[in-house]
Amino acid sequence: MDYYKVLGLQRSATKDEIKEAFRRLALRYHPDRHSQATKSSRDDATLRFKQVSEAYEVLIDDRKRAEYNVRLYQNRYSCGGGATSAYGQGYGYHRQQHSHRGYERYENYTYSRATRDTSGLASKFEATLRFMTTRMFLLNVAFAGALLGATIIIDRSREVLWKMQNSGKSFEEAMESIEKVKTQRD
Repeated sequence: MDYYKVLGLQRSATKDEIKEAFRRLALRYHPDRHSQATKSSRDDATLRFKQVSEAYEVLIDDRKRAEYNVRLYQNRYSCGGGATSAYGQGYGYHRQQHSHRGYERYENYTYSRATRDTSGLASKFEATLRFMTTRMFLLNVAFAGALLGATIIIDRSREVLWKMQNSGKSFEEAMESIEKVKTQRD
C-alpha cells in the first residue's frame, strides 16, 4: 500500500500537509459517519479509515517515514514493484492485493518466493554493497581496525620502551649478555 497515494500526497509533503490530509480523510471515512449506511459501504469506509490511519501513523513519524521511503524505493526499483515484492527479498509471507473502489485492499496472506533476477553482476554488486553497509558488518570492521591499531601501537611502544631502558643495546645484544652471565655462573 502506497501511503502517499492513500493520503493523496506527494513524497515531498510536509508534516502540516500530512496532518491536513489525514484530518480531511478521517472525517470523510470515520465509521461513525457511516453508521446508517449499508454494510458494504460501512465496511469499505472502515477499511479506508484504517488505511488512512496507518498511513498517517507512518508518515508523521520521521523515523518510520524514512524507513518506509527506503522500502518503497527498494520495492519499486529493486524488486519490480507490486504488492508481492518482499522487502529484503527471499522467501516470506506476502499479502495479495485487490483493487476495490479506487483503493487497495490486502487479503489472504500467502507464502511465496519473491521474483528477482539474481544472475547479473549488478545484482551481485548490489547484494555485496547491501551486506557491506549493514550495521553488524560496519561494527566488525571498526572492531578489527581497533585491534589492528592497538597491535601496531603496542609493537612500536615496546621498541621505544626498550630503547629508553637499555640505551645503546639492542634486544639481541642484551640476550647475548644474559647468556654470558648465565654461563659464567655455571
